[in-house]
Amino acid sequence: MATTEKPVMVIGVDDSEPGTYALEWALDHFFAPHAPNFHFDLVVVHAKPSPISVIGIAGPGTGQALPYIDADLKKIAATVIEKAKETCISKSVHGPKLEIVEGDARNVLCEAVEKHHASVLVVGSHGYGAIKRAVLGSVSDYCAHHAHCSVMIVKKPKAKH
Repeated sequence: MATTEKPVMVIGVDDSEPGTYALEWALDHFFAPHAPNFHFDLVVVHAKPSPISVIGIAGPGTGQALPYIDADLKKIAATVIEKAKETCISKSVHGPKLEIVEGDARNVLCEAVEKHHASVLVVGSHGYGAIKRAVLGSVSDYCAHHAHCSVMIVKKPKAKH
């Protein structure tokens, strides 16, 4: 007898408003009791930057600061994942797999898709303009082009004046 596994949805979260909105939107539309009959296993992933990537170009004395920077990054990551867990619970979504993975968010999310054999990746959109996107890079754009699954980019609606 063949077992039917549920498809997997990976949601990338960070400490930004667009990241939080994307998580809430996906939970409301795919996991809420009133949502259509979608059945996904949920994996919530936070990419923790490495201390070196935060510092950039290392100079004298940088090595001494790395443990403090890493401790701060771990604290931020734990806060992001705890907030995601609380959001899931508040929306009656129980049992998500929560992961903190060190690395660049673009690579971490694409690797999570592969690791979990995800059918869908959900990411938020920061709404950067062309210049800022070119300088900073867009996680959502990268994932849309490199993830081996469907990618849903959730944009927060603009506030009406």
